[in-house]
Amino acid sequence: MKALKQQLYFELKRFNAKKNSIETLFIGGGTPSTVDPILYQPIFELLKPFLQKDAEITTEANPNSATQSWLEGMQSLGVNRVSFGVQSFNDDKLKALNRAHTPEQAIKAIQHAHDIGIEHISLDLIYNYQGDTKELILKDIETAFSLPIDHISAYELTIEDGTKFSATPEVRQEDENLAFFVTEQIEARGFTAYEISNFGTYQSKHNKGYWEIKDYIGVGAGAVGFLKERRFYPQTAIEAYVANPLHITEEVLSNDELLTERIFLGLRSDIGIEKSLLTHHMQERAELLCGEKKLRSTISHYYNDNFFLSDELSLYILG
Repeated sequence: MKALKQQLYFELKRFNAKKNSIETLFIGGGTPSTVDPILYQPIFELLKPFLQKDAEITTEANPNSATQSWLEGMQSLGVNRVSFGVQSFNDDKLKALNRAHTPEQAIKAIQHAHDIGIEHISLDLIYNYQGDTKELILKDIETAFSLPIDHISAYELTIEDGTKFSATPEVRQEDENLAFFVTEQIEARGFTAYEISNFGTYQSKHNKGYWEIKDYIGVGAGAVGFLKERRFYPQTAIEAYVANPLHITEEVLSNDELLTERIFLGLRSDIGIEKSLLTHHMQERAELLCGEKKLRSTISHYYNDNFFLSDELSLYILG
C-alpha cells in the first residue's frame, strides 16, 4: 500500500482535490475481495476528507472470496455498493470461463451483501460465449432477478491479447440476436438500459462519470487517470509500479479527439450529445438522422434510443 499512498498523495495534489470534492470511489481492476479490509484502511483514511458525504463507494468482488466478514469489513470503511463478477449461474459455463466460484457461492455472496445492509448491489453477466443459447441466458437473467440487486452489467465476451482465450478466439460466438434478447429480457423486468451494457433501477455514478468525460484519478498499476485533456498511465507491471509509482506517462488529447469521444460515449448511453459541441456539418448530419428517426432531438441535445447502433451513428455524424 506504500506505493498506492505515494501516488495518491501526488494525484490529489495534481487534481487540486478539495474537501468534499470526490463524488465516487471505485475499488477494482483485479480481485479486491482477496485483500483484507484492514489493508485498505490507510487509503480510506487519506481519502475521507475529500469524499462527499453521499459519495458512491464501490468495490468489485469475486463471489468465492467475498465472505460475509470481508463484506462487513469493507462496509465499515464506507463501501455502499458492491459489484459482483458473477458472469453466469451455469456451472459448466463458469468452469469454461475459468471462474473460481460456483453458482451457489455467487447467490450466497449477494445475499450476504444484502443482509448486512449494502445499499446498492450489482452483478456482471457475460454472453455470446461459445454455446450460449437463449435458454441458458434466460435462466441466468431469471436467477439474477431473484436476488436483491438494483443493477446489472451485461457484456458480450471479448477476446483480448494476452488472455487465456486469445489462443482460442473461436470461443466467442457472433450472435447479435442474443444481444438484443439480453436487453429485451432485462428491460422487461424493470431495469432500464442507461448504457449499452448497463441496466438498473440505480445508475452508477462511477460508470456515468466515464461517459460524461469527467476528471478522475487512477491509482495503482495500470490505473488510468484523466484531467481536462490529459490521460495519465502509471506502469502496468506491478513490480515496476511498486519500485516507482510516480513513473507516469501522459497523453494529451486534441479537441477533435475529445469531441470524437464525446460523440461515441454520448450515443452509447442516455447522456446524449450536446448540440453546441458539434460543427454545423455534424449538426446537419445529426438532423438527417433525426428525420429518419434514428436519433431523438431536444433543444440542447441529440439522443440515441438504440445503443446497438451507436458506433454507426457516431461515424456518420463525424462523416
